[in-house]
Amino acid sequence: MKPVLLPGRPWPLGATWDGYGVNFAVFSAHAQAMALCLFDEAGTLETSRLMLPAHTDDVWHGYLIGAAPGLIYGLRADGLWRPDRGHRFNPHKLLLDPYAREVVGDFEWRDEHFGADRQHPLHMDTRDNAALALKSRVVHDSFDWEGDQPPCIALQDTVLYELHVKGFSRLNPQVPEALRGSYAGLAHPASLAHLQRLGVTSVSLLPVHQALDEERLAGMGLTNYWGYNTLAFFAASPRLACGQDGLTPRDEFRAMVKTLHAQSIEVLLDVVFNHSAESDGTGPTLSFRGLDNASYYRHPPESPAAFENHSGCGNTLDIRQPRVLQLVMDSLRYWVSEMHVDGFRFDLAPVLGRGDHGFEPGGAFFTAVAQDPVLSQVKMIAEPWDIGPGGYQVGGFPRGWLEWNDHFRDVMRGFWLQDDDTARSRGDFALRLCASSDLYQRRNRAPSVSVNYVVSHDGFTLRDLVSYNERHNEANGEDNRDGHGHNLSSNCGIEGETDDPQVNELRGRLQRALLATTLLAQGTPMLCAGDELGHSQRGNNNPYCQDNEITWIDWTQADGDLIDFTAWVLSLRRQLLPFGNHWYSGLSDTLGLHDLSWLHSSGQALQGQAWQGNSERVLGCLIGRPGRARAPLLLLVNPDADEHDFMLPAGVWQAVLDTAHPRGLTRWHGQGEAPLRLSAHSLMLLVAAGTVLTF
Repeated sequence: MKPVLLPGRPWPLGATWDGYGVNFAVFSAHAQAMALCLFDEAGTLETSRLMLPAHTDDVWHGYLIGAAPGLIYGLRADGLWRPDRGHRFNPHKLLLDPYAREVVGDFEWRDEHFGADRQHPLHMDTRDNAALALKSRVVHDSFDWEGDQPPCIALQDTVLYELHVKGFSRLNPQVPEALRGSYAGLAHPASLAHLQRLGVTSVSLLPVHQALDEERLAGMGLTNYWGYNTLAFFAASPRLACGQDGLTPRDEFRAMVKTLHAQSIEVLLDVVFNHSAESDGTGPTLSFRGLDNASYYRHPPESPAAFENHSGCGNTLDIRQPRVLQLVMDSLRYWVSEMHVDGFRFDLAPVLGRGDHGFEPGGAFFTAVAQDPVLSQVKMIAEPWDIGPGGYQVGGFPRGWLEWNDHFRDVMRGFWLQDDDTARSRGDFALRLCASSDLYQRRNRAPSVSVNYVVSHDGFTLRDLVSYNERHNEANGEDNRDGHGHNLSSNCGIEGETDDPQVNELRGRLQRALLATTLLAQGTPMLCAGDELGHSQRGNNNPYCQDNEITWIDWTQADGDLIDFTAWVLSLRRQLLPFGNHWYSGLSDTLGLHDLSWLHSSGQALQGQAWQGNSERVLGCLIGRPGRARAPLLLLVNPDADEHDFMLPAGVWQAVLDTAHPRGLTRWHGQGEAPLRLSAHSLMLLVAAGTVLTF
């Protein structure tokens, strides 16, 4: 008997099972008809094609009696084929539901996926691609969360740990081989033990939405390993699942989240709402383009056939369109409410705030998030730049948003690694160490909004930052032209790996200085997975397409001392919270104790021109009102290649951190008003004698 569609209802969008049947609802403002295509269990044979019978407020909808979870389906949209007007409807192309929770099939690049004839782009390609296309599967929520609750880590206590789900455990011999490189691998006790040993509070996962490899990469036998090429914003990537216990990718992800939450570790997702995997006007028709190209993407008003490209990936999702904004909001809310994630990092985030005249911090998306009872309660982190006009927006996001702070990154690299015109002064260092008040305090935003990092997935690893002067990206197939050419790195005298003990000692010392600066600075620190192990990517600073040993963390070569060092620094941050989450004034209290004082190596207060210039960069920071300590703290830094004496303030001091030592540990203690010898390229943290700390 042929299935029959009833009118159903226009909400919620996507496929929704109610126990008796499935309601289908899909947005398209310009389609003239919408077909629901049903497939066999293998997802290859189209068994029925039914026209959605109702159309309400630009939503096509219908209700299929008796349909149940497991049903595989796709969509076909009919309408104008007028690329010159931005309309690219082609009923010969099966389309993925933008709200698909689970995607069926393995995508292969074939000409049949393109809506236009590739030889004659203005002509429609009339070949049917249904047998090859990705499809959607109806799902039902039956996962047992067993009372799972979000850890709700306070911002002042948050330590971010950016990782790739596959790369993190793929080579870890302590993780069973069947689980390595998967959601289950990240949730394995060996992975959890490492995270707990470090003391990180929140893992920030590179994209887990289902994504596609670009055609160019596929042609070279490469993949988009990072995953910044999303097609399905509600579906967990099957590439990152191992199928443990027969779980679907969606439920394996949920099991991972539940396990991490049980250890009080938050899960944040890197999300890519600036573009889709359909690329520019020469790209395939897989979902959004075929459903309503003119609505989903931004087009120059004077040239509707073209695509605005603020992402660098060929297209830009049009968040100005209410239904596209709804897609983004629904996806975010789904990942919080049904997948239990604790926040998001937004790739090229200014795109989300672009109105008709550039970036608008009070735009519709930010307003929608601020009033949303679910999303307003989770962590929102912006990568505050895109490649469009006025796209650099560091410091420009609304209150409540954290931002990746590349000012911190570049200043700290310049301060510790450079000794020429690119070196940074004490003034630069102090400003970034204290949460970049020039960017955030004047906007009445808290210090914690500054996400401080020296290394992220995008660029050199920490080990490579002190091992290479130049990028070495030949494996990417672009003749070493890709990746940033200005890295503020230092190879310490030899390019690449070496057995020279002096070079390696210097590299280790610089790594520790950079780590300590990042993890102790005011703001929210971010550590990139593998940096605490000394992981190298062989000088590749753009390994987005390297799904191999270049990017996978090599646990067998892990630097145990560096792991212990990182854990100790984070323990100090946790116990002392050196800078707190409040802005400092430099003024004294009723007892005459300054909340923050900056000191010259002579022990005198730094003033005037002494802040600038690179003739001397040794610096002391006396914190009179630390976050959790009962006594003052003293941070001393010496970025120079020579030792320096520093005249200590009055009191009795004990050192709790010295980055000149491989594990950072030191037993030094002594009287103030006397000189303390600072090793070259080092940082020390001192507390009042008698302060009790635990490791």
